[in-house]
Amino acid sequence: MDITPKPAGSPKTGQVSPRPRVLLDIGPAVHQNAGLARYAERLASHLLSGHGDEIDLTLFYNRHSGHELPLSLQNAQTVTVGRGQYAWRLGALASQLLRSTRFERSLPASTLYHATEHLLPRLARPTVLTVHDLIFEAFPQHHTWTNRAFLQVAMPLFVQATDAIIVVSQQTQRDLVARYGTPKSKIRVIYEGIDDRFARRSDWQSDPQRRYSPERPYLLMVGTLEPRKNHATAMQALARLKQAGYPHRLLIAGGQGWLFEPVAALVAALGLSDDVTFAGRVPDDDLPALYAGADALLLPSLYEGFGFPVLEAMACRTPVVCADSSSLPEVAGDAALLVKPTDDEALAAAVERILIEPGLADELRRRGGAQAARFRWETCAAETVALYREVAEVISEQ
Repeated sequence: MDITPKPAGSPKTGQVSPRPRVLLDIGPAVHQNAGLARYAERLASHLLSGHGDEIDLTLFYNRHSGHELPLSLQNAQTVTVGRGQYAWRLGALASQLLRSTRFERSLPASTLYHATEHLLPRLARPTVLTVHDLIFEAFPQHHTWTNRAFLQVAMPLFVQATDAIIVVSQQTQRDLVARYGTPKSKIRVIYEGIDDRFARRSDWQSDPQRRYSPERPYLLMVGTLEPRKNHATAMQALARLKQAGYPHRLLIAGGQGWLFEPVAALVAALGLSDDVTFAGRVPDDDLPALYAGADALLLPSLYEGFGFPVLEAMACRTPVVCADSSSLPEVAGDAALLVKPTDDEALAAAVERILIEPGLADELRRRGGAQAARFRWETCAAETVALYREVAEVISEQ
């Protein structure tokens, strides 16, 4: 792997040991609830449980909001800083703009630093950066203007400054190469995984309907309510299915993000007030049962960096209909029905096929189980450790 050296003015410190010391930014697992949080928590957990003999891992986060580590990580070796959220973000950006390594004074010594979210201060040690997606570039209108402005300035600097980049899909790799001219040699595709709790179990089959959709079958969407998730197309497809006489409701599991009001207004405009249920953020322990009880999972997202719900539903043997764009085709493989993300007629037709063709539904369940089994956190952690060692060895030779 050809890892680009740091520019002049960012000297390397320390020597590589047989057991690299890794400082892992676990901030998303402390402060968030969505996909970035799951990535940081699951990666850290599997690094700790499966690779303690290969790396010396310390978890790091900014304790700006008084949040605590998840229970799964509370026995880990941890260091923190106490800076305001905006001071931390803007400080990281300023350090890149000024090419200043002053953040080194706040951090313990380590062989390398791994940023698990889109925030990388300038450091004198080797760094690894995980880039989940470039949604703010592809669909800038779907980000708040403040976050978009920050990332459009900061992300090219972070990508250029880091020694190696982990991406969670081939799509994100393509975006980095196309938009920033990032050398492929600097990028490693390491897929995320799913948990063992996502599986088909007979004792779950009636439970989801009793709790979330009593007496009615349902279609499911999982994810924060925000524009890129494209709930509007799903609701328009549901309206078509209702006109055709299907009894299903659309159950939406996810917290309210920004621009939720237009989604709620569309429900009323389509006459679906009794057919769309906003369940809010569903407890993690309820998710497998919720997937297993659905007749189909819908994910017509305009853009996904990875797409956890696709694999989680497949592992629970639930048929999936998802968009044919961004990373979703590579995650879904041949185990889902793919449609144009804004084509509500095609989405409704795909769902109808699943409902009226038992053979198709059974085949999707079979293929889905095999596809989901390919994505394991154990593999993600092992490949990440291999990259750590590769970065450390290359840097030691410079």
